[in-house]
Amino acid sequence: MFERFTKDARAVVKGAVEHAEGEGAQSVDDGHMLLALLDREASRASFALASLGATRRRDSIEGALGEARRRGGLSQADTQALAELGIDVSEIVSRVEETHGVGALAGARTGGGKGAGRAGGRGGRPGRGWSGHRPFTREAKDTLVRSLRIATAHRDRHIGDEHILFALTVRPGPVGEVLADHGVTHEAVERVLYGGGAAGQA
Repeated sequence: MFERFTKDARAVVKGAVEHAEGEGAQSVDDGHMLLALLDREASRASFALASLGATRRRDSIEGALGEARRRGGLSQADTQALAELGIDVSEIVSRVEETHGVGALAGARTGGGKGAGRAGGRGGRPGRGWSGHRPFTREAKDTLVRSLRIATAHRDRHIGDEHILFALTVRPGPVGEVLADHGVTHEAVERVLYGGGAAGQA
């Protein structure tokens, strides 16, 4: 499948690996791919993200991704559903972090804070495939497969970084939720890239 990726899409995948490495993460997830998309310039995905105001709200997006990681990857919807069952996720996170340190539920991180590992899609090693040094999570692999399906549905011959962005907007979970909270939905990206104009400049 990787041979069908455009240069921009390959840069996103390599950039995601670099973000994971920079954070000391055990694996590459959808959040790393979103950060790599935000690194891009002069690509279709970067145009959509800029048009929807996400690029200038990167700090807010990174903060929301960080909070989702602290919750062990639970989305706000998951957190609310558990609250309805009487389970206070914030209390659980606080107790775990008291014992094991801040970010204990986020997985192993050896260093780097906000913006660590930001590489702008540069420095990847050609020929290493799309897993690099870190394995991709099942969800991240599914995102890449969905990007292929989305490209096919749009009758595009190659998978571009915009198709990865589309895939992230339709996957349930924290990354899709963070994007939607920042005005980046499947419909909004569709309007910007295929509907002839920018939408939602908030």
